[in-house]
Amino acid sequence: MSKLNPFTTRLGIHHPIIQAPMAGVATPMLAAAVSNAGGLGSLGIATSSASQARQMIEQTQALTSRPFNVNVFCHEPPLRDEKREAAWLEHLKPLFTECGANLPTSLNEMYKSFIGDDEAFNMLLDTRPAVVSFHFGLPRTEQIKALRNRGIYTVATATNLEDARRIQAHGIDAIVAQGIEAGGHRGLFSTDAIDEKLSTSVLVRLLVKNVNLPIIAAGGIMDGQGIKAALTLGAAAAQLGTAFILCPESAANEGYRAALKSERAASTCLTSAFSGRPARGIRNRFINHAELATAPEPAAYPIAYDAAKQLIAAASHLGNHTFSAHWAGQAALMARELPAAELVATLAQECTI
Repeated sequence: MSKLNPFTTRLGIHHPIIQAPMAGVATPMLAAAVSNAGGLGSLGIATSSASQARQMIEQTQALTSRPFNVNVFCHEPPLRDEKREAAWLEHLKPLFTECGANLPTSLNEMYKSFIGDDEAFNMLLDTRPAVVSFHFGLPRTEQIKALRNRGIYTVATATNLEDARRIQAHGIDAIVAQGIEAGGHRGLFSTDAIDEKLSTSVLVRLLVKNVNLPIIAAGGIMDGQGIKAALTLGAAAAQLGTAFILCPESAANEGYRAALKSERAASTCLTSAFSGRPARGIRNRFINHAELATAPEPAAYPIAYDAAKQLIAAASHLGNHTFSAHWAGQAALMARELPAAELVATLAQECTI
């Protein structure tokens, strides 16, 4: 099976392998190593300021002359609800008490949406990464046009056919088909819509049959055999996230790495408890507490993240990682601890077997 296709040729990559952006975990070293090995490395800048993101991009550009992807979040601004936020904090109070930390009296909107972040938008126009990808929706039409006019290839995530058709109608170049198996945040355009929770294989086939754009399979893919299967289904490439977390170049801390290397990695679930949006991670005490029958609805995204991150910081200070968000896909037990370049080479070899 040939691994080269119009998508890989257009981007100038040797393997149909994309390292998922994974904000907070992907680093310039990881992205550059993947790109230098012939895949497409990625940075997630949704949790970074524009100046921090610029530094990450420029550092990656100094480490590789190959193309890489920069991912942003395009969520709608949250509707503040003081009663909902207060109820959520009250529910988390026993966990803060256990960590010897004061319960926050209020919560902040931690991360800007790219839709209204002109500073981040202008920074991308200036730094010109080869690829910019969107999660949780789409930016403004004029933003898309401006990025493409700068020669930037655009990609957006879809979890269903309706969102994929919207992506195509807005002039995006390619689509990430994110199946329910994927770790991290679901790329839902609207959390109010019914989520059919389509598997990666079903979603890829739906989009290949109904959308005229390159489709990138994402969700539960951990080895070359999985990549090969995705290509057989019609995908132009596969995006892997959990597979790269144990690479020494990633920013995953020891607690995260220990969880991913343990039997606990066999149990992942979707939860909105950490951020206010559905995301798949390794089940732990925080998630169990959030799912108690008495639990109220979490605060909206990204407001809920403020509470979770304050609790995680307090617990981590005590060496307690049982409240941390360890995002991982359903096949997390298959993660391998290899340098990124070696992992890409292994994946590529497995594709040909």
